[in-house]
Amino acid sequence: MKPIPVVFHIGPLQVHTYGIGLAITFWFAFKYFERRLRNNGYSWQWLTPVFVWVVVAAVIGARVMHVLANLAFYVHQPIQVFEVWHGGLSSFGGLLGGVPTGVILARRRCPELKTVKALDLVTPVLIAAWGVGRLLGPQLMVAGGGHPTHQWFGMYYADEVGKRLPVPIFQSFDSFVIFGILLWVERRYKGRIDGMVLAVGVGLWGVARFFEEYLWLEKPHNLGAHLVEAAGIGLALAGFTAAALLLRQLRRREGAGAPGSGEGDEGLALAQARTSAAEKSLGSSPELSSEAAPRQSGPTLLGPAEDGL
Repeated sequence: MKPIPVVFHIGPLQVHTYGIGLAITFWFAFKYFERRLRNNGYSWQWLTPVFVWVVVAAVIGARVMHVLANLAFYVHQPIQVFEVWHGGLSSFGGLLGGVPTGVILARRRCPELKTVKALDLVTPVLIAAWGVGRLLGPQLMVAGGGHPTHQWFGMYYADEVGKRLPVPIFQSFDSFVIFGILLWVERRYKGRIDGMVLAVGVGLWGVARFFEEYLWLEKPHNLGAHLVEAAGIGLALAGFTAAALLLRQLRRREGAGAPGSGEGDEGLALAQARTSAAEKSLGSSPELSSEAAPRQSGPTLLGPAEDGL
């Protein structure tokens, strides 16, 4: 396949397909998160102004992180720091800018939505948007391919010589696989423990980012590239460790509450105490105790109801 045009003109207006792809991706994330809020019983009107600030913070954070990771290049080309339409947005920087901004503003605008629950709700949105964005962003930008290849699935990208690994397509596929896993995790643990979707999502995305960066992307072997790989490993370890701890906590909690009515050890002890008190009361009552009041064979005032008692 020949390179998809990275820029086209509508009259005097120059339009970059990369920017259009990012705009569609942000719109998709907004609508999907809004739907998840409604489906889970939370207000969603507050999302629009908050989302605008999240987008701004994410773009700034993504660009700053990319420039810092490739500082040796931008020192000699400072004007290109502001040429975002050529690509160069770090996913880690976008998360560092966008997620804290969203959490802080959500706590102010929707206080009934707990932070951990909000992160559980937004994690599948971010993963799905990442998958959409890979196809509509890097796939349509300058130098969007990976290592050179002669395989049949290699593609041509603008400003890159020869066929390249279609890394954005690989990344999109990985993302939708992770998205499916997160929906399964959400159904399995919904109402049982909060934070599991977030933990699994962070772990899986960290693994994917490490292997994408290490295996497929053509990059200079500098500090920035190694930091991205290290960040992927760190996220994977943090996510899977958190998921294991949450699962252990859930098993302990459900195991403690299983013999009773879900109240745990204290509930079980309370139920046993009530049962014991009731038995003592029945045994000591002269009206109800069979030893204190032997059963009579003749008719009584209670009649047939005595057998029921």
